[in-house]
Amino acid sequence: MMRMTHKWVVAVAGLLQPILAAPQAPTTTTTTTTGSLETSVPTLTVSTSVPSPTAPLTATLPSQAPLPPVQPWCIGQIFCPGAILQTVNIAQLYSDPKTFVDKPTSKSAQQVLSDFSAFNLSTVTEGDLVNFVETDFSGEGLELEAAALTNFNANPAFLSNVTDPLLKAFAQIVNGYWTQLARNTNQSALCGEYPSGQCESTLIPLNHTFIVPGGRFREQYYWDSYWIIQGLLKSELYSTVNATLQNFMDEIEDFGFIPNGGRTYYLDRSQPPLFINMVYDYVAVTNDTSILQRALPLAEIELAWWANNRTSEITSPYTNQSYTLARYSVNNTAPRPESYLTDYLTANDPTLGPPLTQQQTEALYGELASAAESGWDFTARFEMVPQYGDPGLRTYNIKNTIPVCLNSILYRAHTLLADLYGDSNSTATTAHRQTAANIRAGILDLMWDASKLAFYDFNLTSNARNSFFSVATYYPVWAGIIPDEVLSSQSNAFGYFAAINLVMNKYNGTVPTTFVDWSGQQWDAPNTWPPHQYIILKALNALPSNLTTNALPTPGSGQSTYDLVPSGQLSLTESQLPGQPLRGAQASQNVTATGPGADINTLNGTVVNGGNSTSGEGWAATLGREVANRYFTSALCSWHATGGSIPGLLPRLPNSELNLTNSVNNTGNMYEKFSVLNVDSSGSGGEYTVQAGFGWTNGVLLWIAANYGQLLVAPECPALVASSSSRPVELCLT
Repeated sequence: MMRMTHKWVVAVAGLLQPILAAPQAPTTTTTTTTGSLETSVPTLTVSTSVPSPTAPLTATLPSQAPLPPVQPWCIGQIFCPGAILQTVNIAQLYSDPKTFVDKPTSKSAQQVLSDFSAFNLSTVTEGDLVNFVETDFSGEGLELEAAALTNFNANPAFLSNVTDPLLKAFAQIVNGYWTQLARNTNQSALCGEYPSGQCESTLIPLNHTFIVPGGRFREQYYWDSYWIIQGLLKSELYSTVNATLQNFMDEIEDFGFIPNGGRTYYLDRSQPPLFINMVYDYVAVTNDTSILQRALPLAEIELAWWANNRTSEITSPYTNQSYTLARYSVNNTAPRPESYLTDYLTANDPTLGPPLTQQQTEALYGELASAAESGWDFTARFEMVPQYGDPGLRTYNIKNTIPVCLNSILYRAHTLLADLYGDSNSTATTAHRQTAANIRAGILDLMWDASKLAFYDFNLTSNARNSFFSVATYYPVWAGIIPDEVLSSQSNAFGYFAAINLVMNKYNGTVPTTFVDWSGQQWDAPNTWPPHQYIILKALNALPSNLTTNALPTPGSGQSTYDLVPSGQLSLTESQLPGQPLRGAQASQNVTATGPGADINTLNGTVVNGGNSTSGEGWAATLGREVANRYFTSALCSWHATGGSIPGLLPRLPNSELNLTNSVNNTGNMYEKFSVLNVDSSGSGGEYTVQAGFGWTNGVLLWIAANYGQLLVAPECPALVASSSSRPVELCLT
């Protein structure tokens, strides 16, 4: 568990001194100057969200649950769990709880607290709180400003790898989106020391330029940045990668770890620890070893934080061997400030069953924060009793789960750190290789199921391996942990990846995070996420070449590709898998669930929107080509369906069709997540509306363009309006 030290408190308070944004009028809208997409600072509009309570302005607030305990990691009384934050959220002034905590105050903290103390909470009305937030708070995001990418290259070298003219043009457009997502701290909007400054804000000011994911995620985020960096490196924006790493190193110096994101309400948790991976990739591409003088000592500090605060000694029930492995375990007993109402209702909604005790409520809040630390917030993967919606969340058990993905990341971090040290520090190199070896042995012992040819999380509650299948199974091979059973034969190696083949044949989109489609959570089916397509492709490429030369296996007579999946691997029968809807007039019906008819996307040597087969192609190369093409298809088709167009290559859809996607005034969305069912829409579900932008989506697309460009084929996007022929729209020149 994370322990608060005096040094840590001083560091936080010291960082908070310049955070507080200068007062701004609540309805102020500000923009920066703009120029061409490729070279200039983009227009960045920052405006105040208008409070829109669902109750009448004269209505008093519903009764509140008792306030949660004071959180020792959280600084201040306005944006931390407490009376103001809970009351504003109970009033439901904003559709997204994150809006309020991203608004700097327009008065001093003392004056805001004084204004709020004048309310009698038993009689305060919605209108009173609307006036309060409009008078005492400014626009969200005022502390940030658009940044110029001075070394931006509109034609990076990787574009020459993309042979299809349409996809090359699309990749070039996405390359330009970095200029729209680059940010700096707005120094003119910062103010004096906490708590005596002119105002208060949650922003952690950063000293260097960074790329934001987009949408509601208007600050720098930890694990997002790994995939953003994959794209930035292909875009040759090396100084921006360096700046991102410098920001993370500043945070390690200030806090001893890298927070979830660039806000003070994230100071109780981190995210998947990919910093060392980022440093390694940056050095490998640029050969800039000078960064290591600062990065290596700080990498040690970050790994020590994970070792001291997130690891447990586990004795295997299978071998009686002991291992030190990590889990997500946030010391938190209150709703997350950025999701306050969501968490509050999960704990206090009377329709969900018997009221929770205070101890149960506080434990639930810790589980929800730990889920956010994992990045997978939320999924049935970590529910003790998977159910739809909040009842399932009430059974969250991530703090007692040893995740296969987290420990694979830490294994790779120790391995790469040892590589970075090389011969320069043999003691450190040896220590990290020994730690990595212990993690590797623990993953293989506790999490590998040789009969099912898959990795599963280890459950501390049951002291046994879970059977819930997810794409986390591919993280160990990405990290360099390949079980002997996989190495023993091509058949077993394919079996490990057989679910990927199933998705390519049975579904229209990319690979979902899980095959559970009834939880309502965004990290379950039907959603598919860009980072995991990258992990899958890297894992396929990590296999020794002698395991990948055979052609892709085919199902037995009368069977679908489900027949090729090792028995029990998915823990679902074929009929329990998500249904794939038909298109057009039959959209209310699903494809047949079983048998060869379920593989609706199977073609000769390939799949629909999977590129073209080549002579002598091995099974791993086939799956890689298909996943890469399907990802490009999802990104391009959903972008086109929301207003994207390319002169001379891809005409804009008519407004009559764009009206179906609410995109008449749009120019194309790059979504944070996609769907396994459709290639022309975003993912869905979760605790916030789908976001566009989007940093890691762009990064993975550019990485795929650079590595699979010659294998990419212009996709066939389904028509938004069904015609009598129901033929897809082919997006290519003829």
